[in-house]
Amino acid sequence: MKRTFLNFKTLCAIFLTVGAMTSCSSDDSNAGSGTDTDPEAVSRWITVAGARMGEEPGDGNGGTLIYAVSSEDAKDPRVSIEPFENGFIAPSNRTARLQSSEDGSTLFNISYAGDTGGNYTKYTVEGGQTFTQTGSEISIAPYVGTAPRWIKLFDGDQTGAAVYVSTENEFDENENYTRTNATIGVVTLDLENSLINEFQEHSVALSPEEEALGYYISRIDMPVLNDTGDKLYIGARLSKLDPATTESDSDFEILGSKTIILDYPSLLNSTVITSTVGYGNTNGYRSINAFLYNGSVYQANQSDPEGSHILKINANNEYDDSYDFNLDTALGIEDAYILAWRPAANGKAVIAYRHGGSEEGVAGAQGFFALADLMTKTATKIDAIPYDPDFYLFQYQGFVVDGTDIYVTQAPVGENGNIYVIHTETGEVTKGAELVNVEGSHFIGTF
Repeated sequence: MKRTFLNFKTLCAIFLTVGAMTSCSSDDSNAGSGTDTDPEAVSRWITVAGARMGEEPGDGNGGTLIYAVSSEDAKDPRVSIEPFENGFIAPSNRTARLQSSEDGSTLFNISYAGDTGGNYTKYTVEGGQTFTQTGSEISIAPYVGTAPRWIKLFDGDQTGAAVYVSTENEFDENENYTRTNATIGVVTLDLENSLINEFQEHSVALSPEEEALGYYISRIDMPVLNDTGDKLYIGARLSKLDPATTESDSDFEILGSKTIILDYPSLLNSTVITSTVGYGNTNGYRSINAFLYNGSVYQANQSDPEGSHILKINANNEYDDSYDFNLDTALGIEDAYILAWRPAANGKAVIAYRHGGSEEGVAGAQGFFALADLMTKTATKIDAIPYDPDFYLFQYQGFVVDGTDIYVTQAPVGENGNIYVIHTETGEVTKGAELVNVEGSHFIGTF
């Protein structure tokens, strides 16, 4: 018999799991993976997030609803979870930008767009639809606008970082185009005390040769700290215009993947590094795109002509061009595109991806999950998670990493699905709780 969670059930879950919750703690040595490796931790909250349809199926513009269950219930296929009917509405005009603490007990939200865009709020997760606001609100809109791109740094849940970029074409005295200036803004936020830590702006240049051809940084996102905590890496997307007309150029040579580096915590002294292994963008989209593991930062790229790579930045703050992990090669496919990914503390990672053979679903070409190994640079498709052309992964935001287990959601747009738990050590997959959907909506991950 299915068990559907209602409020009275939530209270029972709280009493059953509260003792276990108090024993959960983060392991700072694995902070880049966002994992909880306390061997005594037997349970944590798993918060499921769903994006309601706005005007078109799968657009996610109707707001975000969240619902929390214990990890035991998340693994139980007899449990039904209905966030669209019973969930808490995460404040946001469009899809909320959510982050969770490493132990799952706290949820951080910065609303996206609209009158409340840029507002930061923090919630204690208490099970079911109960998310109790804690601490004060603060707006980062004066620094990075009402539609900020932000991420929680893996520093023990202390800091968030939000970024933006604005561009302006520059001309010489004869009105000839010379370059496009990209001004980036970066703000760091004290998540515990709701305070602004630091804000800096920089004009970030490419090489003179690249700029003369019309290349410029058009989008940035997904900051991550290096192992020593003294550098902040920011992913970047390049665009290009025609220098003769200053019109947008959509058919251009893709350059080596680039990352902006700033001193941390001062956010000063911007530099740009370039990969000779991967080409394309490193800013990702909705999900964290770069993670610290074993002293190095591993970063996905997108729109690579040879298929997405996992790139490696070493402790010297330079790309390791001897590390070549190409998803096309690993999976035997073409035109792989990493939509989202997350490693566990053992260097095994779950990758959400699509490729050249993906079918077109209700919300575009959709994808699959693979299990990858950062050390061996290998990957295998996870066949135990069903594929459906209407399974929408492009807006995927969250994976829960609990030790070496990784929790994902799978449900086609407007249809029911399930939580799946990938046991990264063995590759085995557990089919968990049922996810009850509504017309045109989809699930965007676990937190």
